Amino acid sequence: MYKVLIVDDEIFVRKGLISLMDWSSQQFVICGEAENGKQALELIAQLTPDLVIVDIRMPVLDGLELIQKVKAEVDHQPLFIILSGYPDFSYAQQAFRFNVSDYILKPVDEQELTSTLKKIANTLNQKQLLSITREKPLIEIVIESLLQTEPSEQVMARIAHALELPLSSSYTYFIAEIQDELPHGTIDYFPLLQTSLQQYFHHEGQPLLIHVRAFNQYGIIVPQLWLDKQSEPAWTSYAKLLERLETELATTIALYIGHTASHLKQIAHSGISAEECLNYRFAAGNNGIFMASDLLELPLYYFDVDEELHSKLIYEIEADQLEGYTAAIDAIFIAFQERHFASGAVTNTIRRMMIAIINIIRQLEGNEKDLQWLEELLNWQMKYRNLKQLRHVLLQFIEEAAKYIAEKRGEKNEGSIEKVKKYIDSHYKENIYLKGIAAEFHMNPVYLGQLFRKNYGVYFNEYVLSLRIEEAKRLLRQTKKRMYEVAELVGFQNADYFAAQFEKLENMTPTDYRNRMIGKK
Repeated sequence: MYKVLIVDDEIFVRKGLISLMDWSSQQFVICGEAENGKQALELIAQLTPDLVIVDIRMPVLDGLELIQKVKAEVDHQPLFIILSGYPDFSYAQQAFRFNVSDYILKPVDEQELTSTLKKIANTLNQKQLLSITREKPLIEIVIESLLQTEPSEQVMARIAHALELPLSSSYTYFIAEIQDELPHGTIDYFPLLQTSLQQYFHHEGQPLLIHVRAFNQYGIIVPQLWLDKQSEPAWTSYAKLLERLETELATTIALYIGHTASHLKQIAHSGISAEECLNYRFAAGNNGIFMASDLLELPLYYFDVDEELHSKLIYEIEADQLEGYTAAIDAIFIAFQERHFASGAVTNTIRRMMIAIINIIRQLEGNEKDLQWLEELLNWQMKYRNLKQLRHVLLQFIEEAAKYIAEKRGEKNEGSIEKVKKYIDSHYKENIYLKGIAAEFHMNPVYLGQLFRKNYGVYFNEYVLSLRIEEAKRLLRQTKKRMYEVAELVGFQNADYFAAQFEKLENMTPTDYRNRMIGKK
């Protein structure tokens, strides 16, 4: 895997770029982020990324200045992709003068970025094959080459001979993902995983086609004849393997199993289908085993969670109701499973929740960086790889945010429902509406509407209407003003609409009401 550093001063641009695509399928892994050129310069020296994707305009040190300094001051020389929101040819000219690999306009298109990464991966592959070092075993380079291309018969024969594997046998590629809730590479599971696999397949001391991927994943190519020796269906065999691996590695593991290829040289097709299984990680009922033969016919859901569920969650957070927002989260996670949300759709849903919560905090003049769980949830994809883990970190963040919002609202004392009611009582004759009042009191309009009804037993619109009609009745009794004048004085822009609402509430027209009151005198 080739390391990528993302550099942009907007955090959601960086996170959006990271979640835009499956980087590992293009031979890349995100090794770090920086919010300005100065910070990036330090990280390039520390992390030695192979590729840097950098915004052209940033504070402190912009993209082009960063590239100049790297070329002049840093021993390690990565490749660069420039991002820009400015389709100015002069920028592009300047960028290519520094031998930048590509210049991509924002918003970044996934297909364009994928195409660029493929070209860069080919360049890096050629450099690596020309200078193989001990840092990356030859067997890993062979595996990654098999997964990227279909070698010639002559090359395949040499590979099979060197690895002591049958050329004409069927093969399956699967991904073992370590779900230990730790960043990639914190623990090196490779030796123990390899030993466990050798023992399970009864090939102690013999080489395995296994390589290290991103996100705590290991890719394995298995000859079908090894599975056939188990004398049981493939799913059962993989279930036993999973149980053994989890016991011996003492952690949670998931297996993503591709279609079986009829020949070693076609293993890339099995690899692609195993990659596609990763997109079903949030589907229901898989028990840690995700098989292409079972899953890839199921349509994935690529959209956001329903607006009703999202609004319900935000309301319960604002109300600081633990049972309420826990139930809303459970409903959202059930939707993830039952509707087969794609990984990208889950990411978008989580991001939408966070943006809504952060906006509420900022409206209350709070600072989202005060939340200890913010950074953990921002980077959840780096550590949390199944529904149970994601639900835990999300719930921790929401619980903390709900209490923080309640505290900030209490400090400002602007969100009290009594003050809202007093404001309505004083301004009902004006053109007031729920959304505007919510903004005035730094509250979510859905939350305010439901809170108002909970406290006073009526909806906001009903209460405003009742105030206006009562005032209209007083004016009809005590003055000789015309109907359109009365309507305007109590907040109605249209006299006919006023008359209709009056009749709806009083079961008589304004004129009938005035005549009846005059007759009583």
